Amino acid sequence: MRVSDFDYELPQELIAQYPLPERASSRLLVLEDQQAEDAAFGAIESLLRPGDLLVLNDTRVIPARVFGQKASGGQVEVLVERIESPTQVLAMVRASRAPKPGTCLRLADAFTVEVTDRQGPFFRLRLVDGGDMLALLKEHGHIPLPPYIERADEGSDAERYQTVFARKEGAVAAPTAGLHFDDALLERLRAHGVETATVTLHVGAGTFQPVKVDDTSRHEMHAEWLEVGREACAAVAACKARGGRVVAVGTTCVRSLETAAAEGELKPFQGETRLFIQPGYHFRVVDRMVTNFHLPQSTLLMLVAAFAGYRRILDAYAHAVADRYRFFSYGDAMWLAPGDPADLPPSVREEHDGV
Repeated sequence: MRVSDFDYELPQELIAQYPLPERASSRLLVLEDQQAEDAAFGAIESLLRPGDLLVLNDTRVIPARVFGQKASGGQVEVLVERIESPTQVLAMVRASRAPKPGTCLRLADAFTVEVTDRQGPFFRLRLVDGGDMLALLKEHGHIPLPPYIERADEGSDAERYQTVFARKEGAVAAPTAGLHFDDALLERLRAHGVETATVTLHVGAGTFQPVKVDDTSRHEMHAEWLEVGREACAAVAACKARGGRVVAVGTTCVRSLETAAAEGELKPFQGETRLFIQPGYHFRVVDRMVTNFHLPQSTLLMLVAAFAGYRRILDAYAHAVADRYRFFSYGDAMWLAPGDPADLPPSVREEHDGV
């Protein structure tokens, strides 16, 4: 199918630049039936049923952006993608010229790294004088707000660009569907009989990289590390056995669960995933989704279209634009029920009709 199938018009002013004062005060566009319904995020309490399982991504965002300079004096911006060891990371490096292996970068005027090699769009950086990279990032780094938030990070972002259930450090972007939940809401859901389970997917900077080919079959997903443990697998099995629904909070949880069930049965999994979910995909685990609105022509928009139906999703997005919902990381949310598997993009229908 074509990437252009997943385009839509979005006024710039609808891209949320700041979070709302209260996490749970966002709006919720409900796509349970064919017709989209407007609601407050608190309506999730009535959408969830006793016995349902809410699956959360407990990754924690690290202050992965750090500024510095080359020995020549040229300015650089480093965005860590993954910490490989206490002294070595994979990172994107923005500079006037791409640094070559052997180049040293002085970061935050506090520590020095050497470029040792390049891996696609990422550079491998090694601490020259030893130390611990995560500790240095915590002291000198910045919260890596996504590129469509057109401002520098502020003190409040250290807390708001983080879920209240974040535990395991390693992400460089937040699992943003989880940002709408506060402790009080989670406690009310538990009192209502809704169970919770956690998985971990460390969201990488590659999640914001554009799809650069028009034919989606030629797109290669960036690798992200995830873990689905035995407890999460047991919680899903128990939920299915009692007739409950598995409700994934965010595309990261969907990709985690579906990766762990790639062989047909959900099993514990730890490692990298490059799972690319697009229309035509058969979901094995997830029954409902909570998700934010996603960028035009992005793999995440393709994922939600695969789950809820292509035309159904684009119609819902058009409704959200017309009703001035807030978009992307600090924006509003959607509740999605599965759509018609035959609701496919026009390029797929055209190809099928031509056969």
